[in-house]
Amino acid sequence: MQICAGSAMNTIPLIFNQRTVDRTILGGVEQDQNVSMPVTCLILNRNGNKYRSIIFDRLIYHGFEKVICVEAKKNLRGLDELSQQYPTVKFMIPHEHVTPGDMMNLGMGEAKSPYVLVLQDDLCTESFHFPASLAKKLIDQNQFCVCPRLATENQQTLPVHYIPSSKKSVFTIESTLTMATGTKTFYASDWAGFYNRDKFIQLGGADYTIDSEYWQKLDLFFRSWLWGETTTIDSSMLLTYSGEVHEEDMTAGPSYMRFYLKNLLPVFGSDHAEIPVSSFFAFRKQHFCGFRDSVELFRNAKNWTLQNRYRFKTDAVRLIENWGNGDIS
Repeated sequence: MQICAGSAMNTIPLIFNQRTVDRTILGGVEQDQNVSMPVTCLILNRNGNKYRSIIFDRLIYHGFEKVICVEAKKNLRGLDELSQQYPTVKFMIPHEHVTPGDMMNLGMGEAKSPYVLVLQDDLCTESFHFPASLAKKLIDQNQFCVCPRLATENQQTLPVHYIPSSKKSVFTIESTLTMATGTKTFYASDWAGFYNRDKFIQLGGADYTIDSEYWQKLDLFFRSWLWGETTTIDSSMLLTYSGEVHEEDMTAGPSYMRFYLKNLLPVFGSDHAEIPVSSFFAFRKQHFCGFRDSVELFRNAKNWTLQNRYRFKTDAVRLIENWGNGDIS
């Protein structure tokens, strides 16, 4: 039984960065003279990594058009000194709690490059390697997101291949260690990937009304598949963690309700999607939060789907059924 949370009642955003997050911006005033690729490197700094000098030295060496570091609110110490030491790096410090998806939105909104490599701070220390030739290869694929191989500090392979499935009408995600280039994967593990910035913005970015990092990420990537975009793996891109691997909280709390309404209930017809009124009863059966709140949540999702109805290219049932045969429509 799910219980409504106040944030779940917020209106689903219709456009990218619909919410304005107050933030401080430091640095980024100088242009790097060693640019070798039309790519911004966006660092999501969740750890306050003590090896930041190593991180920025490595990133600047590789010739990104810009390096943007979005800080968690708690990671403020030493930023003035860092911004002076690395004047080409732009630091963004939100004044409120933000999820990784919110950090993605902030960084994508600030970036000017057509492509953005998104990394957690613990994926870009001594072993980080991203040459311009790899960037060109990924650009040529023209996809929403291309995902890397991921490994632990001791070179243990981590799953990056995710498959959507349904068991007894319950949505689940399966993972394998498949890493062949071109393999479809449902989402980017730990948000790490090479993103097409325009496609990210056209999709509306991460939904800030979803508080859970896991369900916020799945919402973005499920939406991308339903709207005709693609995410695959490229085995030539390898990223290695410098510490312990982040564990995701997959609890199906209030955030799951928003995900469920936006991604699992829309039904695709000849050229558009809609949420049938009859599906309200299936929603109520699985997610209880009071009749009035349930009606408001359902109406909100139904209106959001109506506004975006012609952007859908398929629905959840067809996507899952056709996942393995190369046709998602």
